[in-house]
Amino acid sequence: MSTLRNNISAQRIALLAKKQEMIFHIDDLANLWRITDRNTLRVTLKRYTDNKLLYRIYRGFYSLSPVSELDPVLLGAKALHQFCYLSTETILWRNGFISQTPSVYTFISTLSKQFRIGPHRYKSRKLHDRYLYQPTQLIMQNGVKQATAERAIADMLYFNPRFHFDHPVPWKKIKKIQKEIGYSITAKSL
Repeated sequence: MSTLRNNISAQRIALLAKKQEMIFHIDDLANLWRITDRNTLRVTLKRYTDNKLLYRIYRGFYSLSPVSELDPVLLGAKALHQFCYLSTETILWRNGFISQTPSVYTFISTLSKQFRIGPHRYKSRKLHDRYLYQPTQLIMQNGVKQATAERAIADMLYFNPRFHFDHPVPWKKIKKIQKEIGYSITAKSL
């Protein structure tokens, strides 16, 4: 019986590795492993976490590696568990438009939410669907949608039209992006 259980466990972990993903929600695991009974799934996950085959991030959220070894941006995006992209302060700091290091990773989604996972802090700014799903100046990087610096500027101006940037802003380009997304055009000088 133990050999059969080990074989099934090995097959399940192999399925996860084949997906080439590190982070999973409980429903993802139930679907992938075709386990319909919630109690069976919980017992299976408890065994796997006890044996360090999986790591519990929080209830219903698991990883193949400990939180300390995960990409914090990917972790935040997966935790939101919906369409989102990294933007505003995080992207502005990375690109030198603000000099103060942000204390949180900032995402844009349909939720207004703040949360923490391990040592990482996150913030999600709520954006209306008509703007959120506009692909203008969004790129995929390391499995997470991220705004370009110009999109992050446009996003920040949407949330705070009086925001102060520490680096000169390419206003002509920003106004073009604002128009493409449907944002109000910022009344700044060219």
